[in-house]
Amino acid sequence: MSSSEISELMYEVFVLSVKLAGPVLVISLLIGVLISILQAATQIQEQTLTFLPKLLVIGLVLVFTGGSILQQLQEFTLRVFRMI
Repeated sequence: MSSSEISELMYEVFVLSVKLAGPVLVISLLIGVLISILQAATQIQEQTLTFLPKLLVIGLVLVFTGGSILQQLQEFTLRVFRMI
């Protein structure tokens, strides 16, 4: 493998990781902000209050997007193995 192929592969790894982790991170961020606003409005400063809703929403997102995530990872892995 030449250095250009390796750098192209590393770019693809970066793009794939952003595409796979993006939905989970964005949803988690939005839920965290909404709960923080709720905590500020009600003056409830319980630290564990944000944990359960984030965990449930992240679990739901992974259930619904898990199949496509696995498919994209399998396709990428097969492509890398074919390059060897």
